[in-house]
Amino acid sequence: METFELIKNLSNANGVSGDEREVAAILKREIRGYVERIEEDTVGNLIALKGWEKKGPKVMLNAHMDEVGLIIDYIDEKGFLRFKKIGGIDDRVLMGKRVVIGKKKIKGVIGAKAIHLQKKGEAENTFESSKLYIDIGAKDRKEAEGLVSLGDLVAFDTEFEEIEKDTFIGKAFDDRLGCAVVTELLKKDYDFPIIALFSTQEEIGLRGAAVGAYRYTPDISITVEGTISNDLPEVKEHLKCSRLKGGPVITIKDRGVITDDELRNKLISTAKHNNIPYQFKQIIAGGTDSYRIQTTKEGVKVLVVAVPVRYIHSPVSLFFKEDYLNTKKLLSKFLETL
Repeated sequence: METFELIKNLSNANGVSGDEREVAAILKREIRGYVERIEEDTVGNLIALKGWEKKGPKVMLNAHMDEVGLIIDYIDEKGFLRFKKIGGIDDRVLMGKRVVIGKKKIKGVIGAKAIHLQKKGEAENTFESSKLYIDIGAKDRKEAEGLVSLGDLVAFDTEFEEIEKDTFIGKAFDDRLGCAVVTELLKKDYDFPIIALFSTQEEIGLRGAAVGAYRYTPDISITVEGTISNDLPEVKEHLKCSRLKGGPVITIKDRGVITDDELRNKLISTAKHNNIPYQFKQIIAGGTDSYRIQTTKEGVKVLVVAVPVRYIHSPVSLFFKEDYLNTKKLLSKFLETL
């Protein structure tokens, strides 16, 4: 599958934390034939082993399959669906958005009181998610219950597309871009064992990574992410986290981990030697699976490399083609040096 066709399929798939099976199925089809073993564990992680009998350090390539979303927790007598958030979502991005619900993929829209009916001052305030509902056009609770159930997961209904030359929009680039990079890296051969951990439930506590890294504990782990590109007009320069078109983002420290200094310097040297642009994550924010992986058993050396993405954890995100390609190139060249 062509790289950007793979990203399209991964982005359009629904994989809210707790049910990542649709994403895992795409990845299994894509990596089959490039690895010796494919496994799925009790929490839904997809694990692939490549060159397992080879000598050298065991290297983990990690990306999480899940995305932020919603879960249905109440159906009222008029057929409207109430929900709770799964993962970190800003209430401001919810109102008026299209969604798809459950295994039946029922379409709906997140609604609130019309602006014409709001009292003075209401329009200036963000509606809290607890005051919003999903409308699927049902006339009452009985009709709604024939279509959806309590506990159904809700994903944003967003189609992947190229909006300008080399600029793409879609949902779940955190972390389907990382999944695509790891998949592409698995298509090359290396002189050491590779563990590919496509993890589950990252957005609600890095849970899949803790299980997967315990089962197959590496010597070195590289987490590949889609990270915050906050290069927006109202944001001060030193708070912009990362910049679109600035190249792969290298983490020194976030809220959960300090990456390995020796490996990080080697990564930077690789970028310089191959004339690959790179940038550092400028603010200490967020966290990744590397936090759980680093503290597994006797400890693991970790790196975090990411594609800069605007508007992550929202219904529509945006990334630039060359940032993705340079992230893949940097990691491919880096693996050749180990």
